[in-house]
Amino acid sequence: MKRLISLSAAVILATVMPLLYAQDKTAGGHETVYTDASEFPVYGKAFRQSASDTSRYQRLPQSYEKISRKPVWGLGLNSAGLYIRFKSNSTSIHARWESTFGNAMNHMTDTGIRGLDLYTLENGKWQFVRSARPEKGKKSDVLIIGNMKPAMREYMLYLSLYDGVMTMEIGTDKGSLIEKPSAASPSTERPVVMYGTSILQGGCASRPGMAFTNILGRRLDREVINLGFSGNALLDYEIADLMASVKDPGVYVLDYVPNASASQISERGEKFFRIIRDAHPGVPVIFLEDPIFPFSHFDTSIAEEISKKNAAQEALFKKLKDSGEKNIYFLGSAKEIGNDEEATVDGIHFTDLGMMRYTDFILPVLRKALKSSKR
Repeated sequence: MKRLISLSAAVILATVMPLLYAQDKTAGGHETVYTDASEFPVYGKAFRQSASDTSRYQRLPQSYEKISRKPVWGLGLNSAGLYIRFKSNSTSIHARWESTFGNAMNHMTDTGIRGLDLYTLENGKWQFVRSARPEKGKKSDVLIIGNMKPAMREYMLYLSLYDGVMTMEIGTDKGSLIEKPSAASPSTERPVVMYGTSILQGGCASRPGMAFTNILGRRLDREVINLGFSGNALLDYEIADLMASVKDPGVYVLDYVPNASASQISERGEKFFRIIRDAHPGVPVIFLEDPIFPFSHFDTSIAEEISKKNAAQEALFKKLKDSGEKNIYFLGSAKEIGNDEEATVDGIHFTDLGMMRYTDFILPVLRKALKSSKR
């Protein structure tokens, strides 16, 4: 009998507990009014578009559909690193959006893939509020936070990491205010422009705010442009052109080695760099090695591949240095995500722990490079 009661209690708890914290459609009895997010600025892009442009929530200009490899173009439709800024005195914040693909993966949360993350500015720092967990299918309509005291707050809404956003609306209490932001945070002056792989795109953060490009943006209080292309950071020159087109960049970060082969680094790396350098002679460029992935301690083939690619990256850096290039930095990967082998979800892609460790790893060099950056 005791065992039966225990089992019954467990069933009840398993049924009720998720409901206690479910993201309901309503909060506090307020009627919700939705505003198209095109009313508010979107940041994290390498190019600026008008509110009505179809490329508002994508990372590549529409013209790139004709010039980029198909996988690069498709990944450019993902909204990794993009965020919307607004302010409101509503007691609740809702989000209603449609994802481009409805993606799902077996090693990353749906919230990270196609969800949203809401932050608010508290005492000059960006503080996490709550995530918008996506619903089944491409369309989602959820309450992010409710029952707040009515006060004008600055908000930052991070968009999905591994899916795109077709439409986006922000819901607030009827009669409340929702306006363009007042605080110039994160600063859009001299943005950090980062190029890389699936890890840089955000794999496998549990939610958008935990991608290291977004963490860096909050730590530096500066716009960071995420040009991570899962499995496709192969030194495509049109991406270098896009990076070079960014107005007044603060620093460039080149983290393509996990995807590019040793031969691609040797054959394409210098030209990719020159496109950026010719456009911005005084802007610092940081080169990174391939991380030492945990499973490479056992897989001898992968260990050999990592060694060859890192040697090619170091040789490229040395060649540039010997040619007289200034303001370039090289970061070895030995301490990138710690030494306990516990910072990945699958031996490759970073968990939130890995994202935080990467941030701590690169931040000192980023700060140093930004100080030396010439306008």
